[in-house]
Amino acid sequence: MNKQILIQFGKRVREERGKKGYSQERLGELAKMHRTYIGMIERAEKNITLTNMEKIARALDKKVNELIDF
Repeated sequence: MNKQILIQFGKRVREERGKKGYSQERLGELAKMHRTYIGMIERAEKNITLTNMEKIARALDKKVNELIDF
């Protein structure tokens, strides 16, 4: 499986989370996900669903396409 998109998404989530000053726990609360799941996404260890991408994007006040550069 090509993990490049997962790596890219995770990197952008980490960057945007940092800009907002959110911990993984805070982002998880806002996105209604566990903090360990956020960490796994940031490390590209999970094949995230579009639904969960949307939840994270909303929690960061972003659109999904802003978290993925094609």
